[in-house]
Order: sequence, then structure tokens, then C-alpha cells
Amino acid sequence: MGKNNITLIGMPASGKSTVGVILAKILGMNFIDTDLVIQQRENALLSDIIKDRGVDGFLEAEEAAILSVDQTNTVIATGGSAVYSEAGMKYLKSLGKVIYLKVEKEDLFGRLHHIRQRGVVLRPGETLDEMYDNRSTLYKKYADYIIDETDASVEDTVEMIRHTT
Repeated sequence: MGKNNITLIGMPASGKSTVGVILAKILGMNFIDTDLVIQQRENALLSDIIKDRGVDGFLEAEEAAILSVDQTNTVIATGGSAVYSEAGMKYLKSLGKVIYLKVEKEDLFGRLHHIRQRGVVLRPGETLDEMYDNRSTLYKKYADYIIDETDASVEDTVEMIRHTT
């Protein structure tokens, strides 16, 4: 494995960044959020990149940001759309294990109040239902471990991930 990173994938608002920071502290690891890497590289907010360049332009920027990550001993939180990049996901898997933070559809929709401000990637005409179904398949495809967050606190989720290490 060599680089011993832990990459967190999952839906927007599944807690990847929150869980990632706490997990990194507990395990004595570094932390990086690929959404922030995109913003730094592009010098723009995620929502503005989507607005200005469209979904495909954003996904290109996201893939480039993911492929630029060269870390060791790091918890990597990804954006919810990271799984649309096969090259990006293969690269992340080469850096360590990939953990899918799974949230049930109903729970997720309750969390996704401010979807546009968050810079969530929805294709024109795509519903949240369709996004959930499309992405769930991809998350499962790339995950080494699936952590079911149903009725789990952030601390519970961190503990479940720790048991995979």
C-alpha cells in the first residue's frame, strides 16, 4: 500500500469532512479536503465553478485536483462527485483504502437544505433521487469498506472507521 492514506467518499452532506478531521486527529494523521484543493487551484468557489463552467468543467477541475494530491499518512475527504472520475478514483485507491460513508436517501435529503450554495453537482434536469441512485452504485464500486451511518453520530462513524484500520 505504501502511502497508507484513508479516502472518504460519499454523498454531499454525508459528513466526510467532519468525520475526516476527527479521524485524522485520533489517528495522528494529516487531513486534506479535495473540495478545498479545487478552490485553491481554481481560485474560485465550487458553486461559481459549476455556474461558470458547467458540470463537465467542474468535473474536469475536480479530477485534476484529485490527481494532484500526493500525500502520505493522510485522511482525504472528497467531494460527493469525485466518483464520476474513474482516473481519480483509481488514483485514490492506489494511495490507500477507500471508505464509503453511506447515508440512507431519506436522511440525506433532510441534510441537503442548501444544495446550490454547497456546490453540489447535479446535471441539468437530474433529480436528487437520480443523483443518489447513480452515485450509490459508483460509491459501492470503488469502496474497500462501507460504513453505514444510519442512526450513527459522528463519533460512532469515526469508531466504525477505526475498526477497519
